[in-house]
Amino acid sequence: MEPGGCLVENLEGTRIAILATDGFEEIELFAPKDQLTKAGAAVDVVSLKPGRIRGWRFTDWGATVEVDKTIDAVTVDMYDALVLPGGLINPDRLRADRRAVAFVRAFASSGKPVAAICHGPWLLIEAGVLGGRRATSYPSIRTDIKNAGASWIDEPVVVDDNLITSRRPRDLDAFVDKIAELTGRARRSGVARKLA
Repeated sequence: MEPGGCLVENLEGTRIAILATDGFEEIELFAPKDQLTKAGAAVDVVSLKPGRIRGWRFTDWGATVEVDKTIDAVTVDMYDALVLPGGLINPDRLRADRRAVAFVRAFASSGKPVAAICHGPWLLIEAGVLGGRRATSYPSIRTDIKNAGASWIDEPVVVDDNLITSRRPRDLDAFVDKIAELTGRARRSGVARKLA
């Protein structure tokens, strides 16, 4: 079943970054981007270089998406939430880039929502923000999550303060619902970006 739930949360006036590079799991970028945009959020694809990045669809390369901003051109203050899609290739490449890791670390420290799905939590591990937290991921990296000092929970979506994690594509509706819920709550409570 293709994810595509209808979000109740109105995200008008919010801006969300999706950090990705070549090899992102196609549906884990496009489903959140589409659903959050439909809910009223402005969504930017942030990557390591300008141009287009190519997704991975099951067993081969998939669709491409235009990069809106490069990692050097963004700050945490520009966004209300951060989304980290999975795939094997994408988070592995991103966690090797000090700028991407620093951005994730700063975002997690800000108190704003940070959402990672599938292998996306590899970036949370590299940023050193999982110690003492509850999280989930694709089952094959549960030992990585535990070794980072987190409790691995086998549930579709796990929320621990501002961190949202999910296991796999079939959990996308619950994942995106939590992104919308926490982003709306952060905006209402004043933990949101500084409007220019």
